[in-house]
Amino acid sequence: MIRHCVFARFRSDVSPADRTAIHADLEALRQAIEGMETVHFGANVSPEPFARGFSHGFTIDFRDAAARDAYLVHEAHQRAGARLVAALEGGTDGLMVFDLDLTKK
Repeated sequence: MIRHCVFARFRSDVSPADRTAIHADLEALRQAIEGMETVHFGANVSPEPFARGFSHGFTIDFRDAAARDAYLVHEAHQRAGARLVAALEGGTDGLMVFDLDLTKK
C-alpha cells in the first residue's frame, strides 16, 4: 500500500467552504480511479513547532504504486490538483507531498 501524504499552506483569503470543496473534489476521485482507497483530511493539530506554516493536510491510501501512478496522471486529478494549488500560498511552494510505501519494512 502507498500512503500519499499532502501538506498545504492555504492563502488567508481561502474560506473554510473553499477548502471543503477542494477536499470534496479529491474525495470524488475515488469513484474514478481504481485502487484509490481511503482519504483523510484535516487541520494540523500538532503541538510541536515544526509545521513550517503547513496548516492543513490530507492522506490518500492507494492499493499499490500502480494505482498511485494512475491517479497522478488522471485528468480529474490534474483538475483537482490545479484547484488546490491555486488556493495555496505561492502556488506549489505552499505544497509538500510525501509518499510512504507501507508494504516495505
